[in-house]
Amino acid sequence: MSIMSGKGGVGKTNLTLNLAYALYENYKSAILMDCDLGLANLDVLLGISPEKNMQDLLQGEAEAGEIVCALEKNGLDLLPAASGVPELVELDEDLQGVLLEKLNKLFSRYEFLFLDLGAGINNAVLSFARMTHERIVVITPEPTSLTDSYALIKVLNSKYGLNHFYLLVNMVDSDREAKTGFERMKVACEKFLGVTCHFLGAVHNDPNLPLAVRDQKPFIKNYPDSRASRDIRIIADRILALRGAKAEAIAQNPVLSWGNDNIY
Repeated sequence: MSIMSGKGGVGKTNLTLNLAYALYENYKSAILMDCDLGLANLDVLLGISPEKNMQDLLQGEAEAGEIVCALEKNGLDLLPAASGVPELVELDEDLQGVLLEKLNKLFSRYEFLFLDLGAGINNAVLSFARMTHERIVVITPEPTSLTDSYALIKVLNSKYGLNHFYLLVNMVDSDREAKTGFERMKVACEKFLGVTCHFLGAVHNDPNLPLAVRDQKPFIKNYPDSRASRDIRIIADRILALRGAKAEAIAQNPVLSWGNDNIY
């Protein structure tokens, strides 16, 4: 699944990382792919310095398995991107296809694939987003976040016909604030785009979040009992339930499929 946002600064990468950890806690294998290819940040968030990254893979200087960074034993890994490589920021669809072809066999080892996309509506973001089974758009209650996320959904709908999205509301002070932000997006997308948006969950403001970022550790690992960690586990449970429901639907209707592989 791809995780994206209309603008930066909404906590998207942090949420991606912690959702993967929550699924790992549920004994699910997952791999994180940093798709902000020229402006890597997942490795920075974790305080690691990968020896090789996806630039090496694209240039034929490394195999897929050589660039994998193990985050936890037996099932939680990272595919790091490069930093300060402008030609990777606007990677065209042909090169994206080459990259994914090199990674496809590796992906088959995992139950969940998370694409942490860059913010905004550049071509790399759009084409990566259309390749996944599900799309999560991270929003905050701020008007600029809602406006930019609406623009992102609008472009994906008009360019690729995508009409189904999950919304995750971050940095909220109350359930009411989360509901209000979601409803504004949902109504606008349904009324003007004919797009369906579903509420995936909300993550409340938590004083432990900046502490975890400073320490370069996932907050769900360092502060497992914090409000934000409890929110993330609820969202992870919903993702597991959605996958279970989809698997059941496929079993009942063989015409449906997961796509080229069994990655969610």
